[in-house]
Amino acid sequence: MNRRKFLGITGTSVVIAGITYYALSDKSNFVRADLKPDTAVKTQLNIDERRILFLASLAPSGHNTQPWLIKYIEPLHWIIFNDKTKWLPAVDPAQRETMLSIGAFIQNLEYAANNLGYSCQFSLLANTNQDENVMEVKLIKSGNLFRYDTKTIIQRRTVRSNMLSEALKTEDVRLLVANEPDFIRFVPRTAKAYQYLNEQTIEANKIQSYRNAAQKELADWIRFSNKDAEKYRDGLTPGSMEIEGISGWVVRNFYGKPNVMGNSFRDQNIKQAEQQVASSAGWFLITSKDASVPSLIETGRRMQRLFLKVRDQNIAIHPMTQILEEPSIHQGLNASVGITDRVQFILRTGYVKHYPEPVSLRRPVDWLIRS
Repeated sequence: MNRRKFLGITGTSVVIAGITYYALSDKSNFVRADLKPDTAVKTQLNIDERRILFLASLAPSGHNTQPWLIKYIEPLHWIIFNDKTKWLPAVDPAQRETMLSIGAFIQNLEYAANNLGYSCQFSLLANTNQDENVMEVKLIKSGNLFRYDTKTIIQRRTVRSNMLSEALKTEDVRLLVANEPDFIRFVPRTAKAYQYLNEQTIEANKIQSYRNAAQKELADWIRFSNKDAEKYRDGLTPGSMEIEGISGWVVRNFYGKPNVMGNSFRDQNIKQAEQQVASSAGWFLITSKDASVPSLIETGRRMQRLFLKVRDQNIAIHPMTQILEEPSIHQGLNASVGITDRVQFILRTGYVKHYPEPVSLRRPVDWLIRS
C-alpha cells in the first residue's frame, strides 16, 4: 500500500470515527422539556396534591438544589421539611438561603392551591434555619378564591444573558414594587449605588471563584452530561447556565468536576460575571427587618411574588448573591447603598427582546414525599 492510499484510508477512518462519536454524544442541552412525564408510583397523593406540589417545586433555589421535602400526614395535610442533604455550607453556612428558597416554595404552593380552589392554613414549626420541620400546611377546599394563573409559575425562569441596558419604565417598576415598597428597592443605572453593586459583584465573584470550598461545592452541583442531568434532575446544567452551541457541546461531553477546579474555569466564570453586570437596567434589592425564620420565609415569598410578575413585562431577573456570601464584601453593603434593613436578595434586572423558555430541571413529585 502506498503512502497516499494509506493516508486516504486513515483520513476516512478518522472522519467516520468523528461522525460516529458525534452521533453518540450529547448533541444538545438536556432541558425541562426533555423530561419524561412522571409516572406516579404508589403514594398517597391525589391528583390535586400532585399538581400543587409539582408547581411548588418550580421555585428557585441556590444551585437548583431544591432543599425541600414533604412529610405526608394525611390527605391535604403536610409538613414542609428542610432537606439537610441539599444545604450549601460553603456559600450559605447559616442556611439563610435555604429558608429563603423554602419561602419561595411556600408561595408557589399557595398560588397553586388557590388555582385549584384550596385555601392554605399555615403553621410555622421551625425556630432556627436548621430545624427539619419548617411549616405545617393544611389545604381547605373553598369556593370563593382568586384563581391564580399558574402559567406564570411554569414559565418563570432566571435569565443570565442578553439583558438590555435601557431604563425600566416607571409604570413597570411601580407594578413590580406594588404593596412591597418597604421591602423592595429598585436601583437604576443612574444611581450611585448601581456602580457600587456592579463593582462589588465582580469583586465578590473573584473571591468566591478562588475560594476552593465554594468552587468545589459548585462543582458538586453541576450536571455537565445529559445522563447526569436526567438522573439527578437538579443542579446546574449547561442549559440553565446558558452555555450553548459548540461551547455547550464541549462541556456536555468533555467537562467534569476537575475542570471546575481549574484556573481556566474560574477565570471564565469571573469574565462572565463582568459581562453580565455590564448590561442591565439596574438592581432590585429585597430586604427584611431581621434574620428570623418567619422573616426569611416571608422574604422568600416576597421574592417569588416579584419573580412571577416580571415575564409579562418582558423583564428578566438574575439573582447574583455573591456579595451576600462573601463577608469581606458584605460588611460594606448597607452603608454603600443607603439601606438599614438586612439585604436578603440582590437581583440584576433588565428588559430582554426574546424571553427564553424555562430549562432548569426538577425532581419528580414522588421523590419529595416522606411518610
